[in-house]
Amino acid sequence: MNNEKIYNMQFSKIYPLLLNKVQKKGHTKEETYMIINWLCGYSEEDINNMLDSDITYRKFFENAPLLNPNRKLITGTICKIKVEDIQDPLMQNIRYLDKLIDEIYQHIDSMKDIGASRKVIREVPILYGGETGPDLELCAQL
Repeated sequence: MNNEKIYNMQFSKIYPLLLNKVQKKGHTKEETYMIINWLCGYSEEDINNMLDSDITYRKFFENAPLLNPNRKLITGTICKIKVEDIQDPLMQNIRYLDKLIDEIYQHIDSMKDIGASRKVIREVPILYGGETGPDLELCAQL
């Protein structure tokens, strides 16, 4: 699939796929919001409003309130491509979200144990590509 096709897909069509992936791993919609909030700065209300709109995946990332600067620390492979090697910034942000959805679920329980729900968490180790990545600030202000 070419990049423009992905960029022009409606967020409202992609979000259920992300949510389904998280739920198949035994986690919740709120945890999906937490991942998107950390990466893009969107609130739960923002996400719900976009689900009722025709916003494209391109605009979803271009209009993000605050792309987390620590996203650049995410490494590993998704779709047989190293995310750190992706040249197109928009595609790289899309793959960061894919990577977080695929792997952050491993740490959701530990985040809850230390009170992550609806709080800002510091120094939570996250796995990237099978290695322990840097500690990141996880914003879960839903």
